[in-house]
Amino acid sequence: MALAEVRVEEVEPMDNEPQARPEELRLLEALLFASSEPLDTATLAKRMPDGVDVKAALAQLQAEYATRGVNLVRVANKWTFRTAGDLAWLMTRESTETRRLSRAAIEVLAIIAYHQPVTRAEIEEIRGVVTSKGTLDVLLETGWIKPRGRRKTPGRPLTFGTTDTFLSQFTLEQLGDLPGLEELKGTGLLDSRLPTGFSVPTPSDDPALREDEDPLEPGDLDLALAPAVEPETPEEGGNEGGEG
Repeated sequence: MALAEVRVEEVEPMDNEPQARPEELRLLEALLFASSEPLDTATLAKRMPDGVDVKAALAQLQAEYATRGVNLVRVANKWTFRTAGDLAWLMTRESTETRRLSRAAIEVLAIIAYHQPVTRAEIEEIRGVVTSKGTLDVLLETGWIKPRGRRKTPGRPLTFGTTDTFLSQFTLEQLGDLPGLEELKGTGLLDSRLPTGFSVPTPSDDPALREDEDPLEPGDLDLALAPAVEPETPEEGGNEGGEG
């Protein structure tokens, strides 16, 4: 009798067997892992079976990965997997090998982020110093800023704004997630004794051109990164004045 009871216990299923996951979660997981760049909800929905609530499935998948080594995050209104924030120290070597931005470049980037669309002259007016073309070139090469259009003023200067790459780099879902006045004071980045009426602008994610902007022209993107043209010098030994 005792032997029979033991045999019954041996064939009972284990309670800790892996549970089957909903198919839509497996599909989303595969799509996001396979993609080399973040994907928006609409793109994911096109690859899913009819009737799947993609937003709900993403929320469930995000919850599943919340305590893992990689998290599902949304940046620039797109979804991607990222290393968990508390494990950032694993990337210390890579981050220290990255070229650091100069203080001027950081200031210019901050001005563009908060004041976009903004021209080079407007950046200089806010900073109070001349901005070298090299500073803008560095930011353009990182892909964090881009020319938006041309201001409808004499000279029609380029206007600049931030990119989705900027949002992704700083793990921002939207520009509205940039720290406001009180947050900047709390971090010590701004003096608590600011002039009366001082404010931090609220940046907009609207990519549409403003009323005072014209669309970019062909070649404007190339012009933004074009090297400075060196003045030509006369060649030595030339026959100046013609033949005698």
